[in-house]
Amino acid sequence: MADTRMVCFVAFVAVICAAGVRGAGKPVQVYILMGQSNMLGEGKIAGNTNGTLEFAVKTEHKYQYLWNETGGDWAVSDTVRNVFIMGSGNASFNQSRLEHNEWMTAGVGNTIGPELAIGNYLGNFTDGPVMILKACIGNRALGWDLLPPGSPSFDYKDRSNVTWTYAGYHQSPARWKKGTTPVPMGWEAGEQYDGDTVRTAHILADLATYYPNATDYEIAGFFWWQGDRDSRDMALAEHYEINLVKLIKTLRTQFKAPNAKFVTASLGQTVNGSTDGGGVILDAMFDVDGGSGKYPEFKGNVAAVYSHPYSMGGSSGAHYGGNAETYMNIGQAMGDAMIKLLSGHY
Repeated sequence: MADTRMVCFVAFVAVICAAGVRGAGKPVQVYILMGQSNMLGEGKIAGNTNGTLEFAVKTEHKYQYLWNETGGDWAVSDTVRNVFIMGSGNASFNQSRLEHNEWMTAGVGNTIGPELAIGNYLGNFTDGPVMILKACIGNRALGWDLLPPGSPSFDYKDRSNVTWTYAGYHQSPARWKKGTTPVPMGWEAGEQYDGDTVRTAHILADLATYYPNATDYEIAGFFWWQGDRDSRDMALAEHYEINLVKLIKTLRTQFKAPNAKFVTASLGQTVNGSTDGGGVILDAMFDVDGGSGKYPEFKGNVAAVYSHPYSMGGSSGAHYGGNAETYMNIGQAMGDAMIKLLSGHY
């Protein structure tokens, strides 16, 4: 009888302990972050000057969820994992650099991207384990380096009345005069897409190394913050909408996540109504947003964030002057958009 009571007591304690861990035993909710230098992140953390994260939190008392007042240090999440792999093109995983693999905190590294705000927002929203999995590198175009598989070539007539053929997936070079024979270079369309997705899959296949003790996961969503490189070539800017639609569909298929939500964010310096390349890309994002009605299949599962109101100045090409608040503000807006999609309120 005594042994039976002891077994029951141990079982009861185990249940109570498990209940104390938020969402214990649930699959890790994985959010994949992709893009170029905007997503990469150049927001400065340290320093007692306006524009750093430290100044914003300690002096201006913003983003207080990042600070552990009791411990007097940066807060560390116990449910959100921050993982960031960076590699050029289709370099192997071992040839790439694992920038982050720790519990979400501002206390590791020198700079931030939007992941710090995104992770905290989703961690607070989600009753269970969360992984923010970022795979990107700077200076990459959706219409070239990040071109999704299956994307065809297209022709474009420039201002000088010259018609160019722009590369389709795995073609090279980036463009050539129509009717001439393309001479391949040491890079091909979609090479960065291939590398980023393969490296992401590598991490997911070894889940417990990146989320301790985890055995299962679900791809809950994708975040995309990109467009600077495409904005500098009007052909790529005008083709951006087609490529973005292809990207959304391809990522969902490739990662076997047909119901995963998708959030994209515009370039921070681009004002609504602009007619330059950045403005064309902004319009493309507005059109792809599920609320526009242009793509009925995206209703309630694709959202576009207009970043300009959240930017503290500067441009994407100059990394917004390294202002951490820009990355935090836009990250919060992206996280909020994702939560609205997940909760059916977008």
